[in-house]
Amino acid sequence: MSSTIFDRFSPTIQQYVYQSGWTQLRAIQAAAADAIFHSDSHVLLSASTASGKTEAAFFPIITLMQERPPHSIGCLYIAPLKALINDQFVRLNDICEESGIPVWHWHGDVSQTHKKKLMKNPSGILQITPESLEAMLLHRHAQIPHLFGDLRFVVIDEIHSFLRGDRGGQTLCLIERLCRMAGVQPRRVGLSATIGDTQTVGRFLSANTGIGTVIPRIQSSGTRWRISMQHFYNNGPQADSGEQALPATAADSAIEAPTDRAPEAADPGLGYIFAHTRGHKCLVFSNSREECEAVTSTLRQYCEAKHEPDRFLIHHGNLSTSYRLTAEDVMRQDESLVTICTTSTLELGIDIGRLERAFQIDAPFTVSSFLQRMGRTGRRGAPSEMWFVIREEHAEARALLPETIPWKLLQAIALIQLYVEEKWVEPPRTGRLPYSLLYHQTMATLASGGEMMPAELASRVLTLSYFAHITASDFRVLLHHLIEADHIQQTERGGLIIGLAGERIVNNFKFYAVFQENEEYSVRCESEELGTIVKPPPVNDKIAIAGRVWVVEEVDRTRHVVYCHPVKGIVPAYFGEEPGDLHTKILERMRRLLRETDNYAYLLGHAAARLSQARSAATLSGIGVQWLLPLGGKMYCLMPWLGSYAFLALERFLRIKCGPRLHLKGFDSKRPYYMQFTMDATPDEFFHILGEEIAKPLDPMTLLYPKEAPVFDKYDDILPVELTQKGFALSVLDVEGMTRRVKEMVHLTC
Repeated sequence: MSSTIFDRFSPTIQQYVYQSGWTQLRAIQAAAADAIFHSDSHVLLSASTASGKTEAAFFPIITLMQERPPHSIGCLYIAPLKALINDQFVRLNDICEESGIPVWHWHGDVSQTHKKKLMKNPSGILQITPESLEAMLLHRHAQIPHLFGDLRFVVIDEIHSFLRGDRGGQTLCLIERLCRMAGVQPRRVGLSATIGDTQTVGRFLSANTGIGTVIPRIQSSGTRWRISMQHFYNNGPQADSGEQALPATAADSAIEAPTDRAPEAADPGLGYIFAHTRGHKCLVFSNSREECEAVTSTLRQYCEAKHEPDRFLIHHGNLSTSYRLTAEDVMRQDESLVTICTTSTLELGIDIGRLERAFQIDAPFTVSSFLQRMGRTGRRGAPSEMWFVIREEHAEARALLPETIPWKLLQAIALIQLYVEEKWVEPPRTGRLPYSLLYHQTMATLASGGEMMPAELASRVLTLSYFAHITASDFRVLLHHLIEADHIQQTERGGLIIGLAGERIVNNFKFYAVFQENEEYSVRCESEELGTIVKPPPVNDKIAIAGRVWVVEEVDRTRHVVYCHPVKGIVPAYFGEEPGDLHTKILERMRRLLRETDNYAYLLGHAAARLSQARSAATLSGIGVQWLLPLGGKMYCLMPWLGSYAFLALERFLRIKCGPRLHLKGFDSKRPYYMQFTMDATPDEFFHILGEEIAKPLDPMTLLYPKEAPVFDKYDDILPVELTQKGFALSVLDVEGMTRRVKEMVHLTC
């Protein structure tokens, strides 16, 4: 192997490459090294899963740290999951073993002994989650210059996961606060496999630094996929009125042995998964923890019915650490032929060995999730392989037309086609008014820095780049409210400190996280911790967790602990709300599917037949062509084909602005697919009134209901009502997208 880039690596990195058996550097590794070695810019590395992004970033970083050793932690690695940090900790230790650069990790599961060693001798590479970094800045404020005084690099892994909510804003704030405390300006390196708009992400990465971001263009070697999609009614005849289909993919139609079957009377979709995970190492993705629990319990019952050993594990965010680590360790074993039922917790790049297949129950909410989940398979030269299993109940005889459309099937096809046709991935959400995060960072800044005058506090908080759209006037409103509520206290000399009510929040470990959490209870069986649930049931009732069913023996509401013992059976689980966020582009592609005649090679028999049925129904009824469909009498269905937040804005526009003139009643929505209502107006009158109302100046604040204070983000219920309302109206509701669609509907109809 000979190249200028390879020769630039340190001898220990060169030796690692040789020992790994590589004959040449991958394209991303060469491009990343060139950008890091030959510029002073930030760097964004976007390439497919398993392309070697970690090595691409750290080979040149380790080389530079060896050539000029830092006097503190030299590289900070931020990742969204503790499990990802644990996985990369082992991986980086392998790379750094001979380099003399220590690798540290820091989160809630790391021992105090390990942390004390780092505090005594800060050096090398530190891996951390945003929440643990928040805790470090809060409780070790005075030691930050000692820990990070010579910080050279900040690596943000899976940066796409930080781009659509307050957690990404918190991460950006943390980096900026740390740099100010330590007096450093490290280069930032972002890593991701699923970025659509790289320029916007590059600006996010370089915010408030005055330095640009280099985004290497990496020639793709082509991605090999095996995708299949099958549709199942949960009972009764299937869409093509034939027998249950055997497994196939667009690229591989090998048929399993006829004896490879689920038990008699099994749920057709889960029976399909049961039959075709046998003898393979697989992941089964669900879109909620409740569904994950139900699927695992059912599949385990099938094992029992077939007198087979249990071959199903479970992995989601409410399970105890021991359950999750056990599942990961079992999957890493090459000889293991088991399946993990999981949610998004195994969506990111945790190494769990070579996986043969991923199953996706229904459609994920984003193209990004689809790509991440697809990318968990197909490593080491094999193609990525995903089997979609779309499940649906037969519509009741009296069901209205929109209820008969296979929305999840359309959504799954649209996600695939958007990427195949356009390489489209959801863009970051920008221009928000993150008042909930503003409260959090205000309290964190005050708690770590001690008493500050209002002007000093404002200068520290409002100059953080994520708050660029928040005015000084809004900040004054927040401070006055927090003083009145005793979250902040004003001293005799006019300074600000944390108040008594604020201390109860800041001193709770849940303060470190800015994502919404439900009130949780720890679930235990004797000495074993199973995980957490919300809303514990009464004693002697049953709960579902860890893929099994348990009877509640005792509920300790003071300590938030539920004690239980195991029993057989299946009951629904509940872990709190998990809303999905669909982009308008996905809904628009779903609409086009109904109007097209194309078939797709990955659709198996039932799925192809179900799509054909949906298209026939759409042709006969006008779905996909007409916006407003008559359902009989005065009842209508509006299908706007809008994403979640524009759909929500349209609901409010119709009810608040147009409702009195249309005399809307019985308003019911299935977000973001359709809304049903009755009205005392004809379709022509409906669009005429919409046109008149949308032509008027529209203040988003007028789309709030009387006395409404919508709680959307974690600390919204603490904010003054006027900021809660403003944040929801101007940041959550997509009024611009809604306005465009209403004008389009009016123009095409009138």
